[in-house]
Order: sequence, then C-alpha cells, then structure tokens
Amino acid sequence: MHLPQTRTAALWLCGALSALAGSVALCVPDSQPDLSLWDTSMKPQRLSQYRGKIVVLNFWATWCEPCKAELPMLVEEQAHYRDRGVIVIGASLDDATTVKKVRPFAKKEKLNFRVWIGATVDHLEKLGLGQAVPATAFFDREGNLVGRVMGELRQPELEHRIEWLLGNQQGTAPRPLVNHLSPE
Repeated sequence: MHLPQTRTAALWLCGALSALAGSVALCVPDSQPDLSLWDTSMKPQRLSQYRGKIVVLNFWATWCEPCKAELPMLVEEQAHYRDRGVIVIGASLDDATTVKKVRPFAKKEKLNFRVWIGATVDHLEKLGLGQAVPATAFFDREGNLVGRVMGELRQPELEHRIEWLLGNQQGTAPRPLVNHLSPE
C-alpha cells in the first residue's frame, strides 16, 4: 500500500474512533501540537505562543470559495470574543504561486484576525484534518487540541464550541470531530 494512502486511511480510522470514543487525542500523537508558520510580514509564528488563550485555527486559501464564505463569520467571531481571550488565526495554504496574494486579500477583506502563511497539507494531516480546506482546529487554554471541523464551519457550531471552551457548557458537548466534507 502507498504510504500517503496508508496515512489517509489511518487518519480516517482515527477520526471514526475519536468520534466513537469522544477523544481527539486518539488521532493526534501529540495532543499539544505546535505549528511553526509565518505571519504576512514573514515573522516566524508558533501556535504555542498563544497558550493561555483559546485558539480557533482555520486553514484556508485565497482560491477556495468555501473558505472565502467562512471569513466574514470568523471576522465577526474574532470581534465578539477577542476580549474574552479567544484568538482566531487564519493559516493560508496558498502555494508559492498565490502566496503573494494573501496579504492584499486579507487587507481587502478586512480580516481582523492573525493571518499566517506557509501552511501545507502536512499541517492539516498532523492535526487529523484530512487534506482539504477549509478545515478548523480548536485549542483550549493549555494548548490541547480539543476539536476539529473538516469542511465549512457553521456559525452556530462555531459559537457553541467557543462558548463551551469559555466554560459556558450548556447542552451537549461539541463532537471532537465533525466532517462536513462527506454526507452524514
């Protein structure tokens, strides 16, 4: 079997197991993964520098229409939750041919959250998010990966996850893995 297929199958199996077991850690060897990317000024950035904050890490690209559709919602949620210790980070998967578009795109769209560049499919896979964008990972204040959404976010689910992480744990706990890329 080809290694990438094995890896994809393993990630799929992990996702299924985590959904059944209610644990994200089953799929991610390191429950506190640390990503290293760059901001749009090419300054190195690390996920670990936001320990103590709730982090919503959204993977997107300038050429991805569903990603673009999510951006206004992420802008709104960053404005709403910023003072409560929530950080939204948009990690762009634009490659060398399109990465120069990220900074002007972020300015044009008035993105009020941190924008990182240099993300790859390997970063998605490291977090158990498959190989497609959009995809979003949620981290608690200790830096633990506590939730993942594959595919386009829905505003009620985004707000529910954030409120849950803030301690407003009403209703059912958010599922550790939601896959909007395949029919349920």
